[in-house]
Amino acid sequence: MSSTVVDHADLPPLRLGGRPRRLVPMVVGYEPIPEAVSLHGGSSFRFLMEPVTAVAVVFDEGWVLVDGGFDPARIRDRATRTASFDYENYTPIVPPGDPLVDQIAEAGLDLGDLAAALLTHSHFDHTGAARLLTPDQPLLLQRREWQHVNQTTDARGNFLFHADLDRDGLTLGLLDGDTPLAAGLTAIDTSGHTPGHQSFAVELPERTVVLAGDAADLLDNIEREVRCGSTVGDDGPALADRAISRLASLHRAPSSEVWPAHDPAFPVWSAIVRSR
Repeated sequence: MSSTVVDHADLPPLRLGGRPRRLVPMVVGYEPIPEAVSLHGGSSFRFLMEPVTAVAVVFDEGWVLVDGGFDPARIRDRATRTASFDYENYTPIVPPGDPLVDQIAEAGLDLGDLAAALLTHSHFDHTGAARLLTPDQPLLLQRREWQHVNQTTDARGNFLFHADLDRDGLTLGLLDGDTPLAAGLTAIDTSGHTPGHQSFAVELPERTVVLAGDAADLLDNIEREVRCGSTVGDDGPALADRAISRLASLHRAPSSEVWPAHDPAFPVWSAIVRSR
């Protein structure tokens, strides 16, 4: 069996009421990453212990989840861990328990009220939430990203697990470029890091927050307007330049801020680490 794949336009409206009211940031793991992977022109010798992050966007009624870290089952079993993650100088780290499920519960959120999961891109440190979804809780990704997943014969070399995204009981909703998803929530095209990378603009009562995903791992990417160091395809660098220019412009706009996905010094993520 495999996932049910439908156009986003053919899905029922998301089970959300009202508008976004708050964000619940979560740190669900860690990974050592060379600066050059996150920041074009950065050092290949300097490694950053980068947080693996997820964010719940809570509406007046219902909520959605942006990304989900690793599937802990791949980390806990030694043989699966070795087969999945045995790259030179790479070690995924997941805290005890199930950090995603545990932090969702700590925030007072019910998985039964989850309307959808939103996927920035298909790398394995983002796709772990797919395991939590029921058929009426779609996983929304860009059509180009799904095509990338299906055209990839070297899954290991492209840092993805087909089984996370192609399995019985999972509904995939495919988007094409910038797409309004609900009142106050929009997917925006930030391709380059992967062919169908997307970010999400969330209009909160006092400000707009853009969840950048890996189009901007670090605040340095945004403030210096330097693209990510890892891209896919011949057009990847040019697309990533366009994406970071777009994100930097949004970050400079009044009452708007962009959250980089993997910056260990970014206050949103470092505050979580200090509190636990």
